[in-house]
Amino acid sequence: MQIINKKIMYRTLIALFAVFFAAATLSADEVSEIQAMTKEKVDLVIQTLKDTSLSKKEKKEGILKTIDGLFDFNLMARLSLGKKNWKALSKAKRKEFSMLFVERLKQSYLDKLDLYTDEEVVVGEAKLTKKNRVEVLTYLITKDDKKEMTYKLYKSKKKRWMVYDVDVLGVSIVQTYRSQFSGILKKESMEQLMERMRSSGELGS
Repeated sequence: MQIINKKIMYRTLIALFAVFFAAATLSADEVSEIQAMTKEKVDLVIQTLKDTSLSKKEKKEGILKTIDGLFDFNLMARLSLGKKNWKALSKAKRKEFSMLFVERLKQSYLDKLDLYTDEEVVVGEAKLTKKNRVEVLTYLITKDDKKEMTYKLYKSKKKRWMVYDVDVLGVSIVQTYRSQFSGILKKESMEQLMERMRSSGELGS
């Protein structure tokens, strides 16, 4: 069972670059600077995708390097599994689950690279929702369409803003995974769930 439409997931990858740099600074006086910086970063990503001198592997490696600094994948893994299921795991199993989840989520993004066309990213409002929590509204615009996404960031212990969830068309990626995992665990064991994640197929219930 697919989590989210492939093209939407791919566009999410492109948009995350804009979000990180816009969310790091919330001062209204710096809006112009943020927009310029955001455009620069997005343009660099698009240039990489269009660069015919780079192999697909080189493009993926470059984008993965950037993703690792923006998303807190380990936190996303914990939130997606849910507090009760997470607490029931041993330290070793938590580490393995996080590794499997992270690899699966990264691969889900990388599989969408070939879908790039002419998307434009417009960064909207960034607002502080609670202490050390920021939500940033973005729009993915094509010639015939406009889609809304909300990125949720928190300030880590290292004082870095990192993405811990994304609402795509009003649907949370973390909550979608949590619902899927919960459904599977009602019928199967944690080990069976992890075996599904080790395989290359879809999770499907």
